[in-house]
Amino acid sequence: MTLPDLITDRLALRMWTVAEVTAVLDGRRQAHWADDFPAEGDHVIAGFIAENGTAPGGYGAALGEYGQRQIIERTTGQVVGAIGLFWPPRDGVVEFGYGVVASRRGRGYATEAARAIVAFALAAPGVESVVATVELANPASVRVLENAGLSRLDGDARTATFGTTVRT
Repeated sequence: MTLPDLITDRLALRMWTVAEVTAVLDGRRQAHWADDFPAEGDHVIAGFIAENGTAPGGYGAALGEYGQRQIIERTTGQVVGAIGLFWPPRDGVVEFGYGVVASRRGRGYATEAARAIVAFALAAPGVESVVATVELANPASVRVLENAGLSRLDGDARTATFGTTVRT
């Protein structure tokens, strides 16, 4: 079953396939990847998908409707990053994470993708709040979350959690 992409002005957020996860883990480049994809974080996500699956094939919810997605640049069709929900929600809260390859940073792609995944998550059953945790040493990532409409909820000297809740 193929799930629909989340479409924004410049991006398509597409579910990973088992073949793409395997290619990242095996180090096999794909023609539709940006030259610097996969980045370190993409290897982490591919490993997360492989390790946290529960469905036949071993990938489960991480590849389901509310799982991990690749960020596709619509003008080129290239994979330029990843974003996804860490499903299922716990006590109404679901966390998301994201990353864009270095060659595409500074274009607003992370913010655009974050807005889309947050809106999608807030419409999902059982979700009351969407959060993301960032390292404060990465001010660009802090700006992404702020520009995507999230507010700082808590944190310490190294990290902060940003979030938003369902609007009634």
